[in-house]
Amino acid sequence: QIIKFLLIVIIIMTSNSIQIDTKHEDLIHDVQLNFYGTRMATASSDRKIKIFEVSTDGVPTESAELTGHEGPVWQVAWAHPKFGNRIASCSYDRRVIIWRETNRNTWSVEFEHSSHVLSVNSICWAPAEFGLILACASSDGQFSIVTWKDDRFIVDFTQINNCGLNSISWAPSNTTALMLSTTQPDIQQPVMRLATGGCDNVINILRFEGNRWSIEQKLERHTNWIRDIAWSPSIGTLTSTIASCSQDGTVIIWTTSNETDKFAISQIIEEESRQPVWRVSWSTTGNLLAVSSSTNSVTLYKETVDSKWKKISALDEAGELRE
Repeated sequence: QIIKFLLIVIIIMTSNSIQIDTKHEDLIHDVQLNFYGTRMATASSDRKIKIFEVSTDGVPTESAELTGHEGPVWQVAWAHPKFGNRIASCSYDRRVIIWRETNRNTWSVEFEHSSHVLSVNSICWAPAEFGLILACASSDGQFSIVTWKDDRFIVDFTQINNCGLNSISWAPSNTTALMLSTTQPDIQQPVMRLATGGCDNVINILRFEGNRWSIEQKLERHTNWIRDIAWSPSIGTLTSTIASCSQDGTVIIWTTSNETDKFAISQIIEEESRQPVWRVSWSTTGNLLAVSSSTNSVTLYKETVDSKWKKISALDEAGELRE
């Protein structure tokens, strides 16, 4: 499903679709491009992670295969390039592995986090301004924060619920607010914030203050498990936007206003099939939203001038583009 999102982007830009034979031996759960879009990592139920070199004039070519997990690999995440070539992965085997490229196309395990007691379902690197920090969400109802400090990784835990977490997403550091704060004292310095979603149908907005994470708002509207959440890049604005998707077949856009930092529903998007929606993903500028559903289709939405999200195209299971 996520590979098909990449195909949508290629079709829009070049009017051609590219079928990628990853040679994985089972389902692919995640595909992520690095910061520059020159490399692609895939995660699969075959317990493998594969790295591909991406060029604008050809099909991506495999450059490395990473093995070490003992169960399906759910997600992969590239660290910001200022911290070198690092990839994190999470798995049903309850582990998070941070891989580092020691030589060109040679990867080794730099750190293994195995303290969760159930599947680790989602990982997300913090904005680079905060340092090398990885958030991990688990079916045990906890999220953990892996931080590079004093030349080593340390791990801290926060319990959220007893139902399990399926997704975690960092708020952008909001560089706009950071720049304005130097000239406008009433604008606060950026703080670390996270959003989690899980099997209790609730999105938790958390803030890190006083050396601990605390819930500052609960977003309740979904009627079934939340499968994914994604905080929009929010470039050039002081407002925040989050997209969430659920087993209930809906995508909800949550936004704040200039007057308050509390989230409210901006729009509810109901997939035509009403089938579970698995993933949501923003474009770099935050004006495009890709939605992947259990019907093996990906739908692309674009924000209009009146701040509404309108469907502009979709890609079906066969790789055919539909308006």
